[in-house]
Amino acid sequence: MRAEKIRELDSTELRRQEADMREQDFRLRFQLRMGQTDVLKKLRGMRRDRARILTVLRDRELHPETAPEPEPKKKKKGK
Repeated sequence: MRAEKIRELDSTELRRQEADMREQDFRLRFQLRMGQTDVLKKLRGMRRDRARILTVLRDRELHPETAPEPEPKKKKKGK
Protein backbone atom coordinates (compact mmCIF):
# COMPACT_ATOMS: atom_id res chain seq x y z
CA MET A 1 0.00 0.00 0.00
CA ARG A 2 1.36 3.39 -0.92
CA ALA A 3 1.83 6.11 1.70
CA GLU A 4 -0.37 8.56 -0.23
CA LYS A 5 -3.26 6.10 -0.18
CA ILE A 6 -2.83 5.53 3.54
CA ARG A 7 -2.88 9.27 4.29
CA GLU A 8 -6.20 9.65 2.42
CA LEU A 9 -8.01 7.21 4.75
CA ASP A 10 -9.57 8.32 8.01
CA SER A 11 -8.24 7.17 11.36
CA THR A 12 -10.97 4.63 12.14
CA GLU A 13 -10.37 2.84 8.84
CA LEU A 14 -6.61 2.84 9.50
CA ARG A 15 -7.12 1.34 12.96
CA ARG A 16 -9.32 -1.39 11.48
CA GLN A 17 -6.76 -2.20 8.80
CA GLU A 18 -3.96 -2.28 11.38
CA ALA A 19 -5.89 -4.79 13.49
CA ASP A 20 -6.48 -6.97 10.43
CA MET A 21 -2.78 -6.80 9.57
CA ARG A 22 -1.81 -7.76 13.11
CA GLU A 23 -3.94 -10.89 12.86
CA GLN A 24 -2.61 -11.71 9.40
CA ASP A 25 0.95 -11.19 10.68
CA PHE A 26 0.34 -13.83 13.34
CA ARG A 27 -0.93 -16.30 10.74
CA LEU A 28 1.95 -15.67 8.36
CA ARG A 29 4.53 -16.09 11.12
CA PHE A 30 2.88 -19.38 12.05
CA GLN A 31 3.05 -20.56 8.43
CA LEU A 32 6.70 -19.51 8.27
CA ARG A 33 7.51 -21.62 11.33
CA MET A 34 5.77 -24.58 9.71
CA GLY A 35 8.22 -24.39 6.83
CA GLN A 36 6.29 -22.54 4.15
CA THR A 37 9.01 -20.24 2.86
CA ASP A 38 6.86 -18.57 0.22
CA VAL A 39 5.24 -16.34 2.84
CA LEU A 40 8.46 -14.48 3.69
CA LYS A 41 7.95 -11.85 0.99
CA LYS A 42 4.32 -11.28 2.04
CA LEU A 43 5.38 -10.99 5.67
CA ARG A 44 7.99 -8.33 4.96
CA GLY A 45 5.67 -6.28 2.77
CA MET A 46 2.86 -6.47 5.28
CA ARG A 47 5.14 -5.35 8.12
CA ARG A 48 6.15 -2.31 6.09
CA ASP A 49 2.53 -1.45 5.35
CA ARG A 50 1.63 -1.84 9.02
CA ALA A 51 4.53 0.44 9.99
CA ARG A 52 3.29 3.06 7.51
CA ILE A 53 -0.19 2.89 9.00
CA LEU A 54 1.13 3.22 12.55
CA THR A 55 3.32 6.15 11.50
CA VAL A 56 0.36 8.00 9.96
CA LEU A 57 -1.79 7.33 13.04
CA ARG A 58 0.93 8.65 15.35
CA ASP A 59 1.41 11.71 13.16
CA ARG A 60 -2.32 12.41 13.41
CA GLU A 61 -2.15 12.11 17.20
CA LEU A 62 0.63 14.66 17.36
CA HIS A 63 -0.83 16.99 14.71
CA PRO A 64 -4.63 16.59 14.59
CA GLU A 65 -5.04 19.72 12.48
CA THR A 66 -3.44 18.01 9.46
CA ALA A 67 -5.68 14.92 9.59
CA PRO A 68 -8.32 14.65 6.86
CA GLU A 69 -11.92 15.09 7.88
CA PRO A 70 -13.91 11.84 8.08
CA GLU A 71 -16.41 11.52 5.29
CA PRO A 72 -20.04 11.54 6.40
CA LYS A 73 -21.73 8.18 5.95
CA LYS A 74 -24.53 8.08 3.43
CA LYS A 75 -27.91 7.10 4.77
CA LYS A 76 -29.78 4.34 3.02
CA LYS A 77 -33.19 5.19 1.73
CA GLY A 78 -35.94 3.06 3.22
CA LYS A 79 -38.55 1.42 1.05
